[in-house]
Amino acid sequence: MENQVADTGQTMLDEVVEGLRKSQKQLPSKYFYDERGSELFEQITRLEEYYPTEIERSILNQNIDAIADSIGSKAMLVELGSGSSSKTRLLLEKLDSLASYVPVDISEEYLLKIVSNLRIEYPRISIIPVFADYTSHFKLPSLGDSYSQQVLFYPGSTIGNFLPEKARSFLSTLADITDPDAGMLIGVDLKKDKQLLESAYNDEDGITAKFNKNMLKRINRELGADFEINLFAHKAYFNEQEGRIEMHLVSQKKQEVQIADETFVFNKGESIHTENSYKYTLDEFEDLVSDSFSVEQVWTDEDDYFSVQYLSKK
Repeated sequence: MENQVADTGQTMLDEVVEGLRKSQKQLPSKYFYDERGSELFEQITRLEEYYPTEIERSILNQNIDAIADSIGSKAMLVELGSGSSSKTRLLLEKLDSLASYVPVDISEEYLLKIVSNLRIEYPRISIIPVFADYTSHFKLPSLGDSYSQQVLFYPGSTIGNFLPEKARSFLSTLADITDPDAGMLIGVDLKKDKQLLESAYNDEDGITAKFNKNMLKRINRELGADFEINLFAHKAYFNEQEGRIEMHLVSQKKQEVQIADETFVFNKGESIHTENSYKYTLDEFEDLVSDSFSVEQVWTDEDDYFSVQYLSKK
């Protein structure tokens, strides 16, 4: 496995401290995904309230022949943020002429575990894991002329976690690191009823709350901070003006938190903004990608809650 987690000069400590110094305290959502965070997210995807996973899987199932035609034969399939690769299995089972499958993930332990299982299940497929922060400028493996085209797979509407201007920059980076004829299969959550959206991020079992708070546990463990986890409450709501779900951790009392040699004061009710999840109309998403990609195909469920789209590089 190739390790491409780059030394950007800014450490986890730097990023955490920088975020907590802001007037609206925030933390980078990429730090959700240590091994425990990845496991919790997989639990979230199986929740009844969390509609995107099941609907996206259904769209993939129902349109797998057309999707396979768009991807073509002998493709290098590159999954960004591979997670458990559950949806990828649908593609791996249908695309029997894949040149290679390249899962890219920032959680090394989790990636190794998943790849080990996939190699047992799909011994005929060349699997080349890349340990990298895929939001940065990483390198795809060089396979010479053994593949026909690179196809990025980005399910789960993870693109919604980026601010729109950051999403455009990210898509531009993906265009830079791929071949001229590269394609992209991407999941996009669509705008819909506010109550349905908010229920998906406030499940009755409290798994999303555990996922949100796990970042504080990670910061305590890796940076020696002293967050009292039970003094922060999970909050998620749809910001209609911005068109996004926002996740926050809300301080339940006035308190101080020590990280390295810096003390952060939290007032009662003050929050840490941990994640966004933007929702788009089909037209809004086409505009979002238009600098780097063209929308070639769109598949949706019957309620138009979610879409899977095939993009070609401009």
